[in-house]
Amino acid sequence: MSKKYPIKKYPTIACCGLDCGLCPVYYTKGPSRCPGCCGSDFFNKHPSCSIITCCVKKHDYETCAECDEFPCSKIDKWDKMDSFISHKVSLSNLELIQKEGIEKFVTQQKRRIELLNTMLEEFNEGRSKSIYCIGTALLQINDIENALQESKQKITEEKIHLDNVKAKSKILRNNLSKLAETKSIELRLRRK
Repeated sequence: MSKKYPIKKYPTIACCGLDCGLCPVYYTKGPSRCPGCCGSDFFNKHPSCSIITCCVKKHDYETCAECDEFPCSKIDKWDKMDSFISHKVSLSNLELIQKEGIEKFVTQQKRRIELLNTMLEEFNEGRSKSIYCIGTALLQINDIENALQESKQKITEEKIHLDNVKAKSKILRNNLSKLAETKSIELRLRRK
């Protein structure tokens, strides 16, 4: 009989502060879809990590922000060392959770997920999912909202047909890229 592991209440927020609900693999269809950190069927698809082992299995915390030792040696500088771009905000996410509580963070994250869903439904030509996911994870919510609004306005002004997803995607990607550049934020995945 296999051991039962706890399922987190908020699997869209990783123990380490990563925004699982804004990750491209969370939006993959089929068996390779990730259910989020410690979500349903997570342990059948992913090996556990030392952070999950400590946070969930040992202490039954939702995130490392609940721990009195945060940031401990397991997670200190986590946002600087990993090549996964979305990790850049993981510790600041945990600091926000620690300061303002998980419910407030979840509310903000739900808004980010709504914005991402709009991008994926209306602006994804099949190649832009990663940049939209990274953008919604790293940019400020009001900046994302403005980029979407400006993109919709430009589409109307240029009389781009709503079915022309390729043209719509190009406009939104350009708006997100310009915005990220002004804030010195990298939206492209790194290649090793």
